[in-house]
Amino acid sequence: MTTNESTQATHPTRTLGTTGPSVFPLGLGCMGMSALYGEADRAESLATIHAALDAGVTLLDTGDFYGMGHNELLIGEALRTAPAAAREQALTSVKFGALRTVEGGFTGYDGRPEAVKNFLAYSLQRLGRDHIDIYRIARVDPDVPIEETVGAIAEAVQAGHVRHIGLSEVGADTLRRAAAVAPIADLQIEYSLISRGIEQEILPTARELGIGITAYGVLSRGLISGHFTRERTLAPDDFRGMSPRFQGDNLDRNLDLVDALRKVADDKGVSVAQTAIAWVLSRGEDIVPLVGARRRDRLTEALGAMQVVLSPADLAAIEEAVPAGAAAGERYPAAQMAHLDSEH
Repeated sequence: MTTNESTQATHPTRTLGTTGPSVFPLGLGCMGMSALYGEADRAESLATIHAALDAGVTLLDTGDFYGMGHNELLIGEALRTAPAAAREQALTSVKFGALRTVEGGFTGYDGRPEAVKNFLAYSLQRLGRDHIDIYRIARVDPDVPIEETVGAIAEAVQAGHVRHIGLSEVGADTLRRAAAVAPIADLQIEYSLISRGIEQEILPTARELGIGITAYGVLSRGLISGHFTRERTLAPDDFRGMSPRFQGDNLDRNLDLVDALRKVADDKGVSVAQTAIAWVLSRGEDIVPLVGARRRDRLTEALGAMQVVLSPADLAAIEEAVPAGAAAGERYPAAQMAHLDSEH
């Protein structure tokens, strides 16, 4: 039995909603290999994607605006150079719609049906695929009804260019409106020990509608990974330099939470990151955490979270260490929070 087969046999797949695909319990978020966290090592990024596929990971998550198309080209190269069996099992999850400037700024989102077709055509070309497995607008376009955007993706499904429709960072009302147009496989949204807002209304609504959750930010961009220190200096192009949770007193307070979580992890003989990922895995079989590993060692650590079994006592200790709502600072700068339908 190969390592791949052994991993998959030990960890049954999870299904994204009632209509979506079956996937490995963890997905690989590839954004950091191209953008927002400072310079990345291309060779190591490719090796990490290959290692993930070899371990049984099936879901590769990206956005067409990550590195201005760089991330899709990277994934395309990784898939072309992967063994045929790994390439065939890989599923691509793509976000679209973000409008960029030459300097790298964000100027809004475009969810018009004609824009959906345009974005899709370019993504298929960059990925080197004849279809995208899950396609979603990154943020709701406030000038275009979600029904129109989802309707355009539904047409792409009928044409065979997309397999499943997803959503990203939408609130409960928008989720219902979208689901009334076409089947929605999953909602991609931030969910972690220090970002639990979806538990109030969004997660119950998704479950009512039979929509799965792909949870990003499960380590809060490395903040609760156990590897981030107060002394760390971020590169000028690192998004976290503008993130409220990484600023001044907020950072100190949040790393105090990590220190408390470390005591729980140490008692179990596992890492902080593994504890945080295992907690998200424990929240339901309909939730698939996306891990943003950029290196093989971080990937190996993340995969180890699937071996962590959290007892009721463990869960209580984790909740005591990091209570709901304990995080200091918003999860995005104010200008970006304004684009989150999930926060309104």
